[in-house]
Amino acid sequence: MSEVRVNGVRLYYEEHGEGPPILCIHGTGGSALIWGAAVPELARLGRVIVYDRRGCTRSQRPDPYDKTSVAQHADDAAALLDAVGAAPVAVVGRSYGGAIAIDLALRYPERVRGLVLLEAAIFSLSAEALAWEESLRQHVLTAAEDVTTVGETFIRFVLGDGTWDGFPAPIKQMFTDNGPAILAEADSGLLQLDHAALATIDLPTLLVAAAHSPEAFRQVTDAMATAMPNSRKHTVEGGHLINPADPAVLSFLQELPR
Repeated sequence: MSEVRVNGVRLYYEEHGEGPPILCIHGTGGSALIWGAAVPELARLGRVIVYDRRGCTRSQRPDPYDKTSVAQHADDAAALLDAVGAAPVAVVGRSYGGAIAIDLALRYPERVRGLVLLEAAIFSLSAEALAWEESLRQHVLTAAEDVTTVGETFIRFVLGDGTWDGFPAPIKQMFTDNGPAILAEADSGLLQLDHAALATIDLPTLLVAAAHSPEAFRQVTDAMATAMPNSRKHTVEGGHLINPADPAVLSFLQELPR
C-alpha cells in the first residue's frame, strides 16, 4: 500500500503479484476496494496495480472538487504508470473506468498493451443510452441536497435495490463517502466518442457485457464491438458489477503479448 503524487493530487495505490503489469481502473464512486477477491486471481497473471482515483476514498479530494473529466483521470493514470514504472500495461476498466481506459489508449498508446472493458460508459454511441445516462445524472444531482444519499441513489439506479441492500457495510460506506466524487463526475459529462475514433484503437480488446445490466450498457458494448477492429465480445450472467476475474478475462490477459 503506497501513495504517489501526480498532477497535483495524492493517489493511493496497491501492487499485488509479479510479471506483466495489469492496471485496474474502478468506476464511479468506487475505489481499490471494489476489486475485492478478483485481485489475487489477477495477481496470478502479473503485477496488478489497483488504486483509488482522485477524489475517491484514500486518494486526495481536491477542494473544491465539483468538476472533473475522463481526460483528467486518464492523465492521472498515465502519470501513475510512469511513477511506478509499469508501462506498457493491460488495463481493466469498469464502467466510467472503462471510458478512462479508452482515453488512456487513445492519448497514451505507448503505455497500453491491451484493454479489458467491463461495460465501458461510452453513452455517446447510442441515442437511447444517452437518454438513460441523462436520467441517471438527474437522479444523482437531485440527491445532492443530502450528499450522504448520493452513493445509494447512484447504486440503486444502476445496479438495483437488491444489490445495494446486499452490499457489505464497508462497500456501502465507500459509496456513501464518495458522494462528492460521484457528483463531480455526474456534473462534468462523459467521454464523447464516435465509431471513427474507436476504430483507431487497434489494441487487443475484450469487451465484457452483462446479461442483466441496463440495456444502455449492452447497446454501447455492441457498438464498440462493431467499431474496434481488434476486439471481441463476451457476455456474462448477472448485472453491471461484472467479476473482473471471470474466466474469459483471465484467459484474455494470459493471451496478451508481453
